[in-house]
Amino acid sequence: MLNFSDSDRFTPREKAALTYTSAIIWNSELADEPLWERLHQHFTVPELVELGFFVALTLGQQRWIKTLGIGHGELLGGTTTGLAPAAAQGVHDRITKA
Repeated sequence: MLNFSDSDRFTPREKAALTYTSAIIWNSELADEPLWERLHQHFTVPELVELGFFVALTLGQQRWIKTLGIGHGELLGGTTTGLAPAAAQGVHDRITKA
C-alpha cells in the first residue's frame, strides 16, 4: 500500500481516496489544492465527508485499542461481532465446512 500511487492495481478514484487517507493519517500537507481538485473530480462533498469521517473514526478506534493493550483477536476472537450480515454468514459457512 505504500506505493499505491505508482500501482496499476488502483483506479484514479481509489488513488485519490488513498492519498486523502494518507493526508488524514500521516501528513495533512498532502491535502493541497491539486489533491482537492482530484478528489472533487471523483467524489461529491458528502462522499468526502463520509470517507474522511470513516478514516478518522477507524484510526481513533485502532489507537484506542492499542492504548488499552488489546492485541489482534484477543477480544471477541472467533466471533462475527461487528461484521455485516453477509460477511458473518460467509465466516459461518467457512467454519462449518471445516
